[in-house]
Amino acid sequence: MSSTTVDRKRPVIGQPEVVGLIVLAVLLGGRWLVPLLNQPSLQTWSTIFVAIVIQSVPFLVMGVLLSAVISALLSERVLSKVVPRNPILGVPVAGMAGVGLPGCECAAVPIAGSLMRRGIAPAVALTFLLAAPAVNPAVLVSTAVAFPGQPMMVLARFIASMATAVLVGWWCLSRGGRLPMVIRRDFLKEQVTKRGRFVATVRHDFLHAGGFLVIGALLAAAVNTFVPREILETVAGQAVLGVLTLALFAFIVALCSETDAFVAASFTAFSDTAKLVFLVVGPAMDVKLAAMEVGQFGGAFARQFVPVVTGTAIVCAVLVGWWLL
Repeated sequence: MSSTTVDRKRPVIGQPEVVGLIVLAVLLGGRWLVPLLNQPSLQTWSTIFVAIVIQSVPFLVMGVLLSAVISALLSERVLSKVVPRNPILGVPVAGMAGVGLPGCECAAVPIAGSLMRRGIAPAVALTFLLAAPAVNPAVLVSTAVAFPGQPMMVLARFIASMATAVLVGWWCLSRGGRLPMVIRRDFLKEQVTKRGRFVATVRHDFLHAGGFLVIGALLAAAVNTFVPREILETVAGQAVLGVLTLALFAFIVALCSETDAFVAASFTAFSDTAKLVFLVVGPAMDVKLAAMEVGQFGGAFARQFVPVVTGTAIVCAVLVGWWLL
């Protein structure tokens, strides 16, 4: 897998500054904006946008803090002992490591970037990125609560999500040097103390990932507001269209993986397999994650990675659903 290390000076006005200026403008111009926003559709849009951001930010902070710990404390010597030298074996090990780390997909993106900066193979780090939000105990418990009396739904979600993560990881390995990826340089090498590295990593990763989180939330809220709900009800009774509809819905609504099971359970008109597709696709890839991955790893990489992950998640969920549900 080819990668490019970015080692150029950061522009004075970058994406975090632009987002900050927009937020400041909204706060200062609130008196004039409120009358314009006093419309039902815009109120719905703003409510969904704020809900997505508020729901995601705590998990993003968790991921950024863990990323900072990795950057400050985890050495290449420790990593070489924990992760198998053979990336083919490292991929499933990374998938299983996701079981022990509660967190959301927003948190996994900065963690994956930090692992790559610390010398972990990109395919292994990306496997962890896909597995951690989908197979950790918090997600499995919430799924069991949302689907009482349906233990097979919990098992199906675990198997399909793990299979998606591992298969995509192995796909990344098979691409060799043909998968472009931007790995930002470890700008923290000049930070001598562990405390300095920790603080600098938190500041850098939160500002960078947070801006793309806001962009993704804006898009997700717009689609949720302006796409008629009747379209979903029309196709619910058709097997193929039902699966594709919930896959698309999972991609655009950008729900947190620890709460999406309750939304899936509300889709009573859809089949269990279609609900499973929703539960597997969402944590693996949504519009918010796609935006964050563009910012973290580059647009050229995301153009290949996003469709592969989405397609793999759909196929794995359908096959496991057909087998278990």
